[in-house]
This record gives sequence, structure tokens and C-alpha cells, in this order.
Amino acid sequence: MDVAFGVLGPVAAWDGAGDAIALKGPRHRAVLARLLVARRRVVPVGRLAEDLWAGRDEPPGDAVGAVRTFVAALRRALEPERPPRTPARLLVTEGPGYALRAEPEAVDAWRFERAVTAAGTLPDPHALARLEEALGWWRGPAYADFGEEIWARAERSRLGELRLHAVERRAAAQLALGRAAEAVPDLDAQVTEHPWREDAWRLLALALYRTGRQGDALAVLRRARSLLVEQLGADPGPALRRLEADILDHAPHLDPGPGGPAERVWAEATAAYDRTVASGARARLESTVGLLRDLAVTGGGGLEAARRHRLAAITAAEELGDTELTARVIGAYDVPAVWTRVDNPRQAADTVAAAEHTLAALPPDAHLATRARLLATIALESRGTRSARGPRAARQAEDIARRLNDPALLAFALNSLFMQTFHRAGLAPQRDAIGAELIALSARHGLVTHEVLGHLVRLQSRSALADFTGADTHATAADRLAERHELPLVGVFTQWYRALRLSETGRAQVAATEAAYRDAARRLDGAGMPGLERGLLPLALLCLRLRHGQPARTDEDIDWGPYEPWARPLVLLARDRPDDARAALRSLPEPPRDLLFEALWCLAARAALAVDDRETMERAHTELSPAAAELAGAGSGLLTLGPVARYLDELAVALRGRG
Repeated sequence: MDVAFGVLGPVAAWDGAGDAIALKGPRHRAVLARLLVARRRVVPVGRLAEDLWAGRDEPPGDAVGAVRTFVAALRRALEPERPPRTPARLLVTEGPGYALRAEPEAVDAWRFERAVTAAGTLPDPHALARLEEALGWWRGPAYADFGEEIWARAERSRLGELRLHAVERRAAAQLALGRAAEAVPDLDAQVTEHPWREDAWRLLALALYRTGRQGDALAVLRRARSLLVEQLGADPGPALRRLEADILDHAPHLDPGPGGPAERVWAEATAAYDRTVASGARARLESTVGLLRDLAVTGGGGLEAARRHRLAAITAAEELGDTELTARVIGAYDVPAVWTRVDNPRQAADTVAAAEHTLAALPPDAHLATRARLLATIALESRGTRSARGPRAARQAEDIARRLNDPALLAFALNSLFMQTFHRAGLAPQRDAIGAELIALSARHGLVTHEVLGHLVRLQSRSALADFTGADTHATAADRLAERHELPLVGVFTQWYRALRLSETGRAQVAATEAAYRDAARRLDGAGMPGLERGLLPLALLCLRLRHGQPARTDEDIDWGPYEPWARPLVLLARDRPDDARAALRSLPEPPRDLLFEALWCLAARAALAVDDRETMERAHTELSPAAAELAGAGSGLLTLGPVARYLDELAVALRGRG
């Protein structure tokens, strides 16, 4: 049986149904209270006996025996269904005494402490909700029926002080949220009962001032001064003196107010949610994922936070043992993804594993849309892994979404399908078709973030097909939507695209294009996309130099990131080390099948042509042939090495010459 204990008022206990547990006489309650004061630590039975009769009645001849009798009765009350002669679970015997092994959440005072501590780290709306809930647990003074006991005195004092702090912290949150009038009554009671608390006087005066009662605010400060001088013999501290001067001067900082109607609505709604939805409710997990989904598109910090908390939400859902809840938590995170390299491979793998496990555990009657979202998640998070599972999952998700005629689900599935269109080169037309459908579908149904995704996909594919007029149209459309709907990460991609366009049109000097790339790279700082940023600028500048017939840079401190194996042969050639370049080519891995697949093969082809590496030339020609009509790398929307056809021609000539 789950038992809860209350000490914020008269000592009490309740069973799992919330009914009060009869604790018999005052000595039984005193034993329970004394063990609660000990906070799960052992209290020797002799010490219990001393405390129970300290300074009061003469203890019985066998005080220790009496304590054991009280303990036995308490055990029966707290664990009525415990079989005879089995060890107690709550009130345990240990060594020379007893301990109450209550869970941390089972004692109202312990919960209160954690709530007040947590509120100190929360934003004001959430801090206010947490404090209002916690202060509501008080039913009177702590350990109210043992106010005279020496063993309870320190704990009563500590909890009372913590409550006063919580009242003032709650008032500060109310003031920060523009709810000054609500703060006045409790602060007025606080200073009446505890006139030495200067912070309470300060908050009360500020609350009165913000409700338009300047005279009352100044009167409160005068009353504070008088009481402090009379009772403590001390003048008010600098905070109170400064506030009085600021009120007289109508200092602007005294009335900051919340940021406007939107902030007030947000503050009140989130506070109401915290008050009314139980902290352990399953609904909180689903709401959290919805918030993370929105957070992910607000900027780099939001994206990083969403990524960090997403797996924690999945784990929490799994721990609850509710398969369908877990499926909803996993599948609700339908954040559009346009880059084909995951930011955190380990987290992606863990997410795929959780989705696969949940998919297998779903009951037969689970909704098809739930299955489709898990499948789309698997396809998205397994991008770049060369697994056959990803493409199959994407096609299954798409098929279900089309059968259900569910626009949001179809947009999610199309995103996952896009991520699985890199099994070979030359698939820009296929991706262009997916982008076009995403735009049309999302525009019809108000799916803004997926409409932006569609424009970015088409920006990439039109660039790959050398249609920069079309790509410009989609860049402009994406920027317009991003500005209207506050999606700052979109500008990262469109600025990189404009550097690419400058590079490919050939109208700017190399230095000007390089400057454009460096400006674009600065947008990646803090963008929260490590899978995109590391090594990208050096790679783009290498492509730019090669397009203009210049050798690779040979600086030792260049961080090529994941592109180092493909840059190394060209760097070695620039250092006039052809044998080392040839050896590097022999150990070259196959490029990841992603948006830079063609670009990396073209880098390998360039080095292979320079050292006459026939094997690499043959592999490059085979892999690049399907992309003969595309610009190498331009499908990324970030960089280019020029027409793939030019590399194919050079490879073909070299291979014929060796034939």
C-alpha cells in the first residue's frame, strides 16, 4: 500500500486511496513524527524513549518496551496487509533502532523543499505554478501538534523559514508576470506576521506602486522603517532605501511589466497547466513533445534543447510501460529535416531502436497513423546508414498516409522519403518531385514548416539541375515564410545557397565568393546543427579553388571534419606528394550516400586523374554516370564543383587512354 505523510500542519498519514490512516494515541503520532524528523535515518530506540518523555511525564518503567509497542501498532496501521512475520517495508528495524523509509515523494515537507529549490531555476510562469502548488500543501504550522517538543524545534523553524521564502519568491514571480494586485494580500500578511523580513516589505511596496498606489507604497516603506527601528534598533537596508528613492523619482525600471499580450497569455496558460495537470500525468509527456517540436525551429539554442530533451521524453514514456503512449511520444516529433547527415548519430540510433521496439510491441488494433509515424521516424533517423530498412519504412509510411488521406502525416512521410533518395547519384529530379508535392500539400493545409521544407528541397534540386532561376524563386519563398513565421534557421540555408549561386554564375571574383562563404559560415555558429557545420566551410572553399584551377590549401590547422578523407589526396598533391596521395586514394572509403555524394566522388576523381589511379577513376565514373545532367554538389544547395559531365568526360578520356 502506498502511504503518504503530512507534517506541514498536524502530523498525518494517508493510504493509497487518500483516506486518513488512524494513528491511535499521541505517543504513536509522536514516534511517527520523530522518525519523520530523522529523514529516513535510524533513531536508536533509547533516544526515541528519551525524546518521547523529555521534560514531561515520568517515563514508564520500561520506556523502551513502550516504544516497541507503539512501533508495532504503527506498523499495523501503515501496512495492514503485511503478512505475519514478514519484514516491515516502511517502519523498519535497523541496528539499535528504527527508521521510516518513506519515499521522497511521500512526505509533503520533502516535496515542498524540492519544489522551492526547483522554482529558483525555473522561468517565472513555471516557478509561480510550482510555488502555488507547494504552498497549497501547508495545513498549518509544521509539526503543529509537537510545537513544544525540543526534537521538533529545529525542523519546524527550518520549514517555517522555507515557507516564508516561498511566499516571497511567489510574490516576485507574480510581479514579474504583471500580476502585482494578486501579490498584495499575501505580502501584507507576511509583513504583519514577520515584520523583520525586509524583502517582504520591499515586494509589498513595489506591488502597491505597480497597482497605481504610490502613496500606499511610500506609507508601507515608512511603516517598515518605524518597525525595524523599534523592534531591531536598525535602519532599513539599502534595498528599501533605494526603492523609496526610486518611487519618489518614478524610476522607469520599477514598472517593466510583461512583454505584452502574447507573453501574458503564455505566462497565464503555462501557469494554469502546471497547476491543473498532475506532475506525473502522461499528458505532460505528449505536451512536452509538442513543445519540443515547436522549440526545434526557433533557432540554434531551441534546436539543441529539443534534441537534448527528445530522447529523455522517449525514455520517460518507455519507463511508464505504455506502448501506445511511447509511440505517440516518438511519432509526434515531426520536425522537418533537410540535411542528410544526422547531428547526433548515437541519439539517432537510440531513437530508431526505440521506434523499432515500440512498433513491434504495438497491439494489433493500434491506429495506422501511429504506426506510420513510427515508420517515418525510423526512415528519417536512419538516413545515411545504407540500411535497407530506411527506404522500406519510408515507403510504408507514405502508403499508410495516402490511404488515410492525412495531410500532416503525409508531409512527415514525404520528408522521410526524401531522406531515403540518396541510394545512388542523379536523383535530383525525384527529390524535386517530392519537394513540389510538399509545397502543394502544405500550402493547402497550412503546414508552414513543411511548406518551407518543400521550398528548400526544391532549392537544392533545382540547383543540382543548374536551374538557378527556379532555385532563386524557392529561396525567396522560403525566406518570406521564415520571416512571417519566425523560423530563423531557414536563413542559414538560403544564405549558403546565395554563396553557391555567386560561385556558379562566375560573375564575382574568387575573393568575393570566398567572403560570401565565410559570411554564410558565420550563420552556422550557434545554429545547433553539428552534422552540417563541421568541415563545411573548408570543403566549400576547396571546391571554389578547384573550380578556378587553384590547388588545395595546405594549412595544417584546417579542420576538414568528416570530409577529411576526400580532401587529403588533394592536399597531398598540393604539397607535391603524389605517392602519398595515391596511397590515400587506395584507402578512401565510399562517400556517404547523401547530398554531397556526387561532390565527394568528384574530389576523388580529380585526385585520381592527377595520379593516374585507374581503379578509383573507374569507380568514380560508374558512381557518377547517373548524375551526368547535374552539377556536382549543388544538390546540397551549399557548394558545387561544376558539371558532373565534365568529370565524366575527363575520366572517360583517361580510361580510354589507358585501355
